[in-house]
Amino acid sequence: MGSGIAECMARAEIATVVYEPSADALEAARGRIESSLARGVRSGKMTGDEAADALLEITFTNQIEDLAPVDFAIEAVTEELELKASIFSQLDRVLAADAVIASNTSSIPIAYLASATSRPELVLGLHFFSPVPMMGLVEIVVGLDTAEATTERAVALTRAIGKEPIRTKDRSGFIVNTLLVPYLMAAVRMYEDAFASREDIDKGMQLGCGHPMGPLALCDLIGLDVLYAICDSLYEEFKRPEYAPPPLLKRMVAAQRLGRKTGQGFYEYDQSKKKVAA
Repeated sequence: MGSGIAECMARAEIATVVYEPSADALEAARGRIESSLARGVRSGKMTGDEAADALLEITFTNQIEDLAPVDFAIEAVTEELELKASIFSQLDRVLAADAVIASNTSSIPIAYLASATSRPELVLGLHFFSPVPMMGLVEIVVGLDTAEATTERAVALTRAIGKEPIRTKDRSGFIVNTLLVPYLMAAVRMYEDAFASREDIDKGMQLGCGHPMGPLALCDLIGLDVLYAICDSLYEEFKRPEYAPPPLLKRMVAAQRLGRKTGQGFYEYDQSKKKVAA
């Protein structure tokens, strides 16, 4: 997600700093961005010169102090509250007093993250969707203390990179996941109960409802560990059974069957992330 966000910023000619704490993670981020830009060239979405120019907009660093000049920071680490709060605390220390700190969280309440800083009025959520270069939506999550000027800065940045912003209050799941997760978990329970095959569940929603991807294939694309974390957050906040992760999901995560990124989830995938069992 972070690599995709950085790519979109750079393609919009916005100077971008990509921070990863380790050299290996930083090189992996660079590789993802270069590969994505190359795919864009091959598909005719941009020229080679445009891809090269985008890469020149990005500075890669594993020194968090190099973020000091940034006026808008977007955190995109895994869905772990303590980890995100730690990052927010570090950013609060490093960034200028008027810099915005945003989280790409898909479910963690922004108020928790804002409390780790001395600038809650400059904290909000910017929830992008995967794959970031292709998806046109960004949820702007307005916290209890988020200033209207901060929200306006987020709207302007979102539109500057060609995305459509929608505003939501600060509650777990926001708009999209509050609607999406019960649907996905219903599909997982249906498969868990052997009510129908994975293929028929997915075909039912693709051909019967016009969805571009079936729910189980979508779970694999999102990542089952990410979905499990979102379910936990939603259930903790609302205590509604439709948000509770099914036992099968918990066991698949324990077995590291996380979807496309590990090569196995509800389906199996080859190294190009194409489905090989259907």
